[in-house]
Amino acid sequence: MVSERGLQVLRAIVQDYVDTNEPVGSKSIVERHAFGVSAATIRNDMAQLEDEELIVAPHTSSGRVPTDKGYRVFVDHLAELRPLTSAQRAAITSFLDGAGDLDDLLVRTVRALTRLTGQVAIVQYPSFARASVSHIELVQLGSGRMLVIIVTDTGRVSQRLATVRGEFGEEEVQRLRAAVSAVIVGRSVRDGSQLVEERLAEASAAPASAQTSPLDEAALDLLRAVGEELEEFRQDRLVLAGAANLARREADFRGSIYPLLEAIEEQVTLLRLVSEMHADDQGLAASIGRENEPFGLAEASVVASDYDATGSVARVGVMGPMRMDYPTNLAAVRAVARYLTRMLHEENSR
Repeated sequence: MVSERGLQVLRAIVQDYVDTNEPVGSKSIVERHAFGVSAATIRNDMAQLEDEELIVAPHTSSGRVPTDKGYRVFVDHLAELRPLTSAQRAAITSFLDGAGDLDDLLVRTVRALTRLTGQVAIVQYPSFARASVSHIELVQLGSGRMLVIIVTDTGRVSQRLATVRGEFGEEEVQRLRAAVSAVIVGRSVRDGSQLVEERLAEASAAPASAQTSPLDEAALDLLRAVGEELEEFRQDRLVLAGAANLARREADFRGSIYPLLEAIEEQVTLLRLVSEMHADDQGLAASIGRENEPFGLAEASVVASDYDATGSVARVGVMGPMRMDYPTNLAAVRAVARYLTRMLHEENSR
């Protein structure tokens, strides 16, 4: 059983190791921290921490560094989130303000977060499968192209370019809009997507001799485009930034950074990890070192925070080596998540 002072020694070791990237010895702890006890007493506390597998000596006769378990105890019980400075908060505001749509906002989010933390930034798209389609608009661009604009009750506005057979007058475009709206407006993304699939399947099964008008054919072209867009609404995906930071900090990883680069490229593994992390009552989550072994990322740590996209909860976070500044990174992801939530709710209320 680790004593209360022993836990504070663990806190000092984690903080000093993150700051210096050098193993921490009892003498440096006495010099840097006001424990009011001798180096011999600190050595006894460190021996206890080592027995509990919270710290380890990387080399014979060296100082100690935290283990995966030590970082976990630090994050769960000892870390105090560091408030962001006014400059950091201003940076978040300047990055996120003025975003054109959800895609732009999430790209800005990861760029802001990777600059704040120096880690790989991750933001999970909210799932809009339960959102309802509230409006469809069509804009004829000429040369057989038509822009389909889909708006949901969560405030998401999405656009997709459709190729249609023929050119149409204003009245015909409105008839096309009404035909597409009749299939999906007022329905959830999930149900609307299913209905689009059914309509397209019915059209494919129709006899080749069946007569169809150019307007009917254009409506089918538009439904195909709408179906593709709604399918993307339902897919879980990530936006990432800062992969180059892994190469800059390669020395902080005990092994190869290749599995992390592969996870960034494939996304599926990272998406599962981020989705399955357990959050505390503040919406903060951390997955450290060997806890990520099932995902092939035992060299990395991920910290994340929930954000609310008007009813659909997703996560924003950072990934990096275990030797990371957890208090600052947790504070950063929480601040960005709160700002993101506020912006999405404000956009939805307009």
